[in-house]
Amino acid sequence: MLDGRTALITGSTGGIGHGTTDALAAQGCQVMLNGLGDPDEIEKVRAALEDKHGVKIGYHGADLRKLDEIEDLVATTQRDLGPVDILVNNAVVRNFASIEDFDPAAWQEALDVNLTSGFNLIRLTLGGMRERGYGRIVNLASTLGIMAMPDRIDYVVTKTALMGLARGVAIETQGEPNITVNAICPGAVRTPAAEGRVADLAESKSISLESATKEFLAGRQPTDRFIEPAQVGALIAFLCSDAANVITGTSIPIDDAWTISP
Repeated sequence: MLDGRTALITGSTGGIGHGTTDALAAQGCQVMLNGLGDPDEIEKVRAALEDKHGVKIGYHGADLRKLDEIEDLVATTQRDLGPVDILVNNAVVRNFASIEDFDPAAWQEALDVNLTSGFNLIRLTLGGMRERGYGRIVNLASTLGIMAMPDRIDYVVTKTALMGLARGVAIETQGEPNITVNAICPGAVRTPAAEGRVADLAESKSISLESATKEFLAGRQPTDRFIEPAQVGALIAFLCSDAANVITGTSIPIDDAWTISP
């Protein structure tokens, strides 16, 4: 159980981040949400999670491209919920273009949001974890941190780097018996972004959503099914448990056998 713990989860107003918030809050953890979107909809999500689990759920709309807003995100979490015990670096931007056509501004944004924000959040919270003798850091990498696909250069590079960031921090904390730093590598998860791409595929080819889903997952999960955000959240909750305090410096696939498929 995570009673009394505080988690900061970026990109947590939907998808994997929301599933992770749900899993941690179910174990008594207070959570600071972060992400972009319609303020009224975000407030509905925040209030629903708080009512469901009976723990405090906050929200901060920090723009993760900006260091001063990242610093305020951490300071606000500490002020409103308590010191950060659990950090989940989940925020992501995605672009689809070949390297020749890739917009340098989009490349920089991907580095800032997907990678540098994680570096800064770890830098700002790890000292407190050391002082309290407990910390869990989880970076959301991807199967595309292990493999690659065309026209996804920003995603492949930043997800690969998040695995390296986890290893690098893990080696610096290997003498701390209750601080762990890991990356997880989800495959195709049923997120709003993925469902939007499936819907676009169905419309463009005038096929059913079921057929579009199967086509979208072809070459990914051999089971032709999405991984659910709750399943990813459950893995992260386990990594935050006492039972997982010997798991550190790893990158764990949760991909329905995608990365071992021929």
